[in-house]
Amino acid sequence: MKDLTDLLHTKYPLIQGGMANIATHELAGAVSNAGGLGLVASGGWDTERIRQEIRKTKKLTDKPFGLNIMLMSPYAEELTDLVIEEDVRVVTTGAGNPGPYMKKWKEAGTTVIPVVPSVALAKRVVRFGADAVIVEGTEAGGHIGEISTFSLVPQVADAVDVPVIAAGGIADFRGVDAAFALGASGVQIGTVLLASEECPIHDNYKQKIIKAKDTETVVTGRETKAPVRVLKNKMAKKYIELSRQGVGLEELERMTLGSLSKAVFEGDADEGSFMAGQVAGMVKSVRSVKDILDDMFMNSRAYKELHT
Repeated sequence: MKDLTDLLHTKYPLIQGGMANIATHELAGAVSNAGGLGLVASGGWDTERIRQEIRKTKKLTDKPFGLNIMLMSPYAEELTDLVIEEDVRVVTTGAGNPGPYMKKWKEAGTTVIPVVPSVALAKRVVRFGADAVIVEGTEAGGHIGEISTFSLVPQVADAVDVPVIAAGGIADFRGVDAAFALGASGVQIGTVLLASEECPIHDNYKQKIIKAKDTETVVTGRETKAPVRVLKNKMAKKYIELSRQGVGLEELERMTLGSLSKAVFEGDADEGSFMAGQVAGMVKSVRSVKDILDDMFMNSRAYKELHT
């Protein structure tokens, strides 16, 4: 099996999470320069906005970086072509089936790495031609599945013959060591990068991360089959209460409209949606991306054994 650093052409076997509204050129460029694979996240942004983000990233780094495409986006079809037009070498996908786009990506020499929440989907995307899979457990922040990283990673690793990248619950070298022990070839991280100097979010968001305790996150949307892990605040508690009362999805969506932007850009402590994983309680300070990645891998016994 191909080593993940050879596949990604990076120093470290690490991908930065495709966090909507957060994974912009600033963060992607910093992660790539620090030795990982930075990602620009498309989220719900239109094609021209993403084109500009890609071009700005190229100005910040001469290292490889990728694009995360949320396939339920109304711009998904255009974005799949943008990958080729802008010569983005790696694409990760979520919230949909990348199968219809796989042929043109592979013909263009694009490395394709879908995010999967189950063994069945992992096997399916590998049949389509995926070069690796990101296996995301329920510990992660944002939109999640229901199976834990600890349980899911080894099952996927046993089921597919491509590199497996563990995501969810990883914030330091111990998470890296655990991921390798479970059969992964690398990791994807998000929450710990929220508290980085280069992450372009409101300082209130960063402070909520570093002040978080182990019980600080909660999952909203389970009743509507759209679970999202966020930090607890007034909006999250209200959402859960209304869900339990049987309030319809349309009303709940109206209540949360723009809530991620309120968190990212305004730092609205009460009404913002502060997406974060369960490892928020492990993040104690704001550091540079380089310090985060170097500490994560230079202290990892498993990484040292594989790369010395």
